[in-house]
Amino acid sequence: MSLDIQGHRGARGLLPENTIPGFLHALELGVTTLEMDVVISKDGQVVLSHEPWFSHHICTKPDGSPVTEEEEKSLNLYQLTYTEIQQFDCGLRGNARFPNQKSMSVHKPTLNQVIEAAEGYVQETGRPEVAYNIETKSQPARDNIFHPPPDTFAQLLIDVITEQGIKERATLQSFDVRTLQVAHEVAPDLQLALLVESHEERNMQDFLDHLGFIPSIYSPYYRLVDQSVVDMAHDKGMQIIPWTINTLDEMQALKDLGVDGIITDYPDIGIQLLDK
Repeated sequence: MSLDIQGHRGARGLLPENTIPGFLHALELGVTTLEMDVVISKDGQVVLSHEPWFSHHICTKPDGSPVTEEEEKSLNLYQLTYTEIQQFDCGLRGNARFPNQKSMSVHKPTLNQVIEAAEGYVQETGRPEVAYNIETKSQPARDNIFHPPPDTFAQLLIDVITEQGIKERATLQSFDVRTLQVAHEVAPDLQLALLVESHEERNMQDFLDHLGFIPSIYSPYYRLVDQSVVDMAHDKGMQIIPWTINTLDEMQALKDLGVDGIITDYPDIGIQLLDK
């Protein structure tokens, strides 16, 4: 099985995150999967965004002034219609963490728009079909404040990927086991990935016991991965796809351990693994 190279938030190291230009550039570079984050707008649109608000790190208000840290959570996407969301820019300021990122004026797209753009690019260029790894950005404390409850959230996402005809190429991923549990019940054929940030308080088996079933993919922070973690995941019938790896040496080390894929901000570096 070939290594799955996933462009994190599109190509965050190169172009604004979770934007159509970023995803198209990742496709141009040759990724096999587009990784992205989704939230829900006031009018029930599935919108690409890492936070359920406008980040003060990258976003600009309609009047041209930067979003401040003090006000960002008041700019709650779940309380704004998609028409209102489109008035904000989240690319022109660039991203201080990624100095090589090209700045450009872009707004947050809907999942429908991203899929249509990506599928159109695939058809136009004749490149292989692309997969989609879509994270639900939710947590219990934010239910009905920054996003709908998990059953509604998961169903809205599933409806989009089903209507777009990409369900068999899609993965729903989350740190929030609740959306995975809902999806496991209502769409048992959908591939699911459990995101894990730390093994300090729970090991792999604890996480799986909490989830209640074996997902298709175990997706830990890359520094948690050693040979025993890879072997355990494979023994349980899971793929292991760590996040987020941005240097070629670290990517190669993980490939040598036998991971099934990598998630990277720099797909231009990640695709070099396909030639080795």
